[in-house]
Amino acid sequence: MNAIEYSEISRLAIKLKPSAERMVKKSHPWIFADSIIKQSSSGKAGDVAVVFDTKTNKFLACGLFDPDSPIKVKLLQFHEPKEINTWFFRAKINAAYTLRQTELYRGTDSYRLIFGENDGLPGLIADVYADVLVLKLYSLIWLPYISEIIEILAEITSSNAIVLRTSRITKKGFEKVGLNNGQIVFGVLDSNVVLFKEHFLNFEADVINGHKTGYFLDHRHNRKKVGKIAKDKHVLDVFSYAGGFSIHALMGGAKSVTSIDISRKALEFAKRNAEINDIFDNKRHRIMVSDAFEALHTLINENKKYNLVVIDPPSFAKSKLEMKKAITQYQQLVILGEKLTARNGHLVLASCSSRIKANDFFLLTHQCLLKTERTFEIQEQTQHDFDHPIGFPEGAYLKCIYYRFYD
Repeated sequence: MNAIEYSEISRLAIKLKPSAERMVKKSHPWIFADSIIKQSSSGKAGDVAVVFDTKTNKFLACGLFDPDSPIKVKLLQFHEPKEINTWFFRAKINAAYTLRQTELYRGTDSYRLIFGENDGLPGLIADVYADVLVLKLYSLIWLPYISEIIEILAEITSSNAIVLRTSRITKKGFEKVGLNNGQIVFGVLDSNVVLFKEHFLNFEADVINGHKTGYFLDHRHNRKKVGKIAKDKHVLDVFSYAGGFSIHALMGGAKSVTSIDISRKALEFAKRNAEINDIFDNKRHRIMVSDAFEALHTLINENKKYNLVVIDPPSFAKSKLEMKKAITQYQQLVILGEKLTARNGHLVLASCSSRIKANDFFLLTHQCLLKTERTFEIQEQTQHDFDHPIGFPEGAYLKCIYYRFYD
């Protein structure tokens, strides 16, 4: 990939309100616009912003300036001054890579290599699918550094190809410098569909057109757990996307699996993932293209019951304004899921809404089930897998709870 022409990176000096300064001293990576009380110049995307102690003028942290975001500075380095250069990025990426290689499961060649702020690289996601790496950028702060980031990723991971994915917000900004969503920025990609392994099972990810980076890697450990529970059970997989839970359930010996998703294309991938594992069977694997809430009501009206129900919805609360509605939707799903869970059955409930904390979600589900007067127990509560480390409170988004009913 050719280097991107970009004006010289500037350095900004910044001072903050006391409350924001205290958060920086605790290594929180975000500085909001209304927290800044003094800034040496206006700044552009990717400029290095250095935060100084308001009273002592000592170095507190440094990061990259983002004029287009409410989070004006994404911090990279705390407490001790360091140059933001190639060696800095190499050290960050190498540390993340070493962590994943140490913990990577047998029979798995897919993982999240860079988890944004949690790995010290805000707004930057890198997912590996076998020998293909997908780099997704959520901020234009990476424009001045993208060439060297790609070179480092290619070198450290030995990937055959790197695909760039941009977010809805950053898409136009990257296009202005000739970078398009889904562009192959390193190596050669034979197909947009990449085959990878998860706990010895085969899956496909559309790394060019698929949602996010092509697949959801964060539930890997939960999918394996569901596979172990599923033997001889009738399973319902709600918001199934490409069938991650469904395939593990089928491979785990489920009698039948019903996969529900509003996207027909996603469910075609679910069928394909069943085929490449030699478990495709129309009678054993039912596909329902439908809004999840409508489908659940339909199944209840048909008096359907399942021994294992998995409900893993998309984020319902992407802003504070959506919180109240999100809580109502989660409550509805718990109630609907319980009605479909058979005697002695299992109900697995998940949330990826970062604004709803794990303990609050677990309490919400528990309170809903208490109203049913059914006898149940909590068997397990899980959060992130090893390749999604939590580096700050807002980085903790995934939570999953396993219920077992006894009547």
